[in-house]
This record gives sequence, C-alpha cells and structure tokens, in this order.
Amino acid sequence: MTDEDALLAACGAALADGDVVTDPDRLPTYTRDRSTGSEAGEPIAVVFPRTTEQVSAIMKAAHQYRIPVVPRGAGSGLSGGSNAIDGSLIVCVEKMRDVLTVDAGNGYVETQPGIFNTELRDHVAKHGLWYAPDPASKDFCSIGGNVNTNAGGLCCVKYGVTRDSVLGLEVVLADGRVTRIGRRTIKGVAGYDLTGLMVGSEGTLGIVTMARLKLRALPPPPTTAVAVFADVGAAGLAVEQIMAQLTPSMLELMDQATITAVENWRPMGLDTTAGALLIAQTDAAGSAGIAEADLLLEICERNGATEAYRSEDPEQAEMLVGARRMAIPALEMMGDWLLDDIAVPRSQLAQAMIMIGEIGQRNDVFIGTFGHAGDGNLHPTIVVPRGDEGAAIRAMVAFNEILDVALKVGGTVTGEHGIGTLKRAHLALELDEVAIDLHSRVKAAWDPLGILNPGKALPRW
Repeated sequence: MTDEDALLAACGAALADGDVVTDPDRLPTYTRDRSTGSEAGEPIAVVFPRTTEQVSAIMKAAHQYRIPVVPRGAGSGLSGGSNAIDGSLIVCVEKMRDVLTVDAGNGYVETQPGIFNTELRDHVAKHGLWYAPDPASKDFCSIGGNVNTNAGGLCCVKYGVTRDSVLGLEVVLADGRVTRIGRRTIKGVAGYDLTGLMVGSEGTLGIVTMARLKLRALPPPPTTAVAVFADVGAAGLAVEQIMAQLTPSMLELMDQATITAVENWRPMGLDTTAGALLIAQTDAAGSAGIAEADLLLEICERNGATEAYRSEDPEQAEMLVGARRMAIPALEMMGDWLLDDIAVPRSQLAQAMIMIGEIGQRNDVFIGTFGHAGDGNLHPTIVVPRGDEGAAIRAMVAFNEILDVALKVGGTVTGEHGIGTLKRAHLALELDEVAIDLHSRVKAAWDPLGILNPGKALPRW
C-alpha cells in the first residue's frame, strides 16, 4: 500500500460515505479558485469533513504520511491560494456550515467555517445584530476563506477588515492537534496574538474549524451620496480630503472603463462619459447622516465634481451600490481577465490610478480600475480578447507592473485578496530579509514538515 493509499484509507475511516472523492471527473471542480493566471496541479483526492474531530484525523494521517494538504473553503479566492498542487489532498470545509452560538449579551457568534458570509449576516440579523465585513463576493464566499485571506469589503473603511472582527479561532494544526486561540472578551492581552497571526495566513499554518466573530448592533439605514468627476485625479484628491474630515461607512470608486463595462452589461443609466464615479455612504443616524453626506458632497464639489448629489430614493441608492458590486462580473464578460489587488496611501491614490492607466496604454491592454477608495485599495482588472496568447502575456506584464507601482508609491502588493501563488515574487520585494526570515521561522514552528498549502503565501519555501 502506498502512502497515498494509506492516507485515503484513514480518511475513509474517519469520514462519512461519499465524503472522500477521487473521481477524476469531479476533482477539477476543486482544483482552482476564481483567479486567472495562477497555476494548479492535480490532487489525489478531495475530502469533505463535517467536524473538527474529522479534520484532526485527516491531518494526523497527512502528517504521518507527509502528504501535502490544501485547505479550501468556497473556492472564491482570487490569488491561487486554494489551488491544488500535484499529489496533494484537498480538505474542503464547505460542509462545515453550522452556526454554533450567538451570544447577544457578549456580542459574538461562533460558527463553522463553511457558511457563506451573507448567510451568517442574515442569521445574526434575526437577533438584531450585525457582522460588519462584507466582501463584494459575500453571497458566495465562506467565513473560513474570509479568515484565511483577512478579507475586506465595502464597509471596512469604517469597521475594519476581517481581522478586526475575529475574537478567537479553533484551529487544527499540521500534526492534527487542536487548539483554541483568542478570547471571548472585548479586551485581552494574554500571550502573543496568535489569532491575529492566523488570520490572513492563507491555510499555511492550520485549518480553521470555528471562528468567534465580533457582532455589532444593526446600523441604521445608510445615507448615500454620489459624485461624478471628469478624471480620476480629481476623484483621488477628493477621497484624500474626505477621509481627513469624515469616516464614511463606504467610499467606493469606479473609473470610466469600469463604469462603461457595468453599463454595457446591466444598463442602469450610468454616465459613461464620466472619468470617475464616487459612491459613498454614511450610517450615522437621522440628521447626522444627512449632514455627513452633505459635507462629503461639498468636498467633492470643491475638488471639481461635475455632479454631486444625495440619493433620496432607497432603490436608486441600492442600484448604485449594486453597480459597484457588478464591476468584476461586468469586466469578466468582456474577455479573459486578470484581477489585481493593491493598496496605496490615500495621498497617492490619484497618482497610482494615473500610472495604472499608463501601464494599460504601454502594454496595449484594457484596464478597468475600481475599489475601496477610502482604504486606498484598488482592483485594476486587465481584460484581453479571449484566447489571445500574445495579449495574455502582455496582461501578465501589466499585472506585475501594477504591483511595481504599488511598491513605488509606498503601498502593498495586496490589500485583501492575499498572496497565494500570484504574488510571491513581489512579496519578496516588499519584505526585507529579516522579515522574510521571520516568516520562514513562524512557518517552521507551526508546520515543521511543511505540508500545509506548500508554495503559497510566503516569499520563500
């Protein structure tokens, strides 16, 4: 019996019938995430645990036989982080979907990792509570994936990214041991912040089987403000000044290319002659929200907005926010796409967008840029004709040049999508040698055999 056969036998003994899949016709469904341009190998199997104990049994066997393991949630990632590698076992937690506890008095929920973000938000809303992080993919991304990539979202400009909402985690380590890290209290500084370290580790340190997440009271209905600009430079300057004076609950940006793509895909009356569109919300209650929105619009007008207004119609407001959420699918419809994810200082937002436009012209590729302007988090999306190999090569050149821009202006090569396989080379440019060494030492402490998600997230393996 080979080591692979022995591992699969152990998985079969631990899991329910049908939860170990080796069918070559089914495996391709689980070998890639949503990213393009990332490599994927051929796994030996995909397994579907339903409990922490089952994950522990799987990892004990994988550790014993030294078989690489790729953790997987909903497969909605955009950096290749959950792509299979040759000879790996994919541990997919999509069947771990139970909400375990909602503690309204202490303001947290405990949940298994496979539940979708929107499902969890809907569940806690029945208790009058709110889970803040809301990635654009919230309807089809899992909480476990959000934790592993430290996902952001539209409202993180005010409420922070996933790490800011994680109080504690249950984690199965590479050797199958189970630990609970973090706390239930609002404050707590006992020991190193292992929870913070685990969030964003992209499955390289352990497999999350339970997340304890901070909840808030449901916010009041937001007030929506919209500003149209002739060029992205003016919009970028407005963003910098808005954030110096206000804390909106959302501040999103779309450039002309993205506006046009959305309007062509789902006509809704967007101004395709605009150079940039800012969509903002404030969730301050009543007259305070109106005052914040009006001040935001005043700042936009001072910075050259050609149109600025507060939406009085809830349906119109939802349509405008929906337009922003449609950016990725609209651009996907245009051809083969390659989505980037960078974050820059807000003072460099305008310059970065101008430089991204120049990259598109220089490489003869279409780039639509949108993102979370209040965070300086941009998603330049490169689109080329389907099946055009020469254009695909130029697209990858442009992708890497955009990462160079991020570093040049003092930013980072990923704001929320993670490193995965796509950005390891540029991570090595962002981190200094001491930091790279520390990353390697942390990895070795948690996973001495290096079996968890090999080749992902770290600059050096």
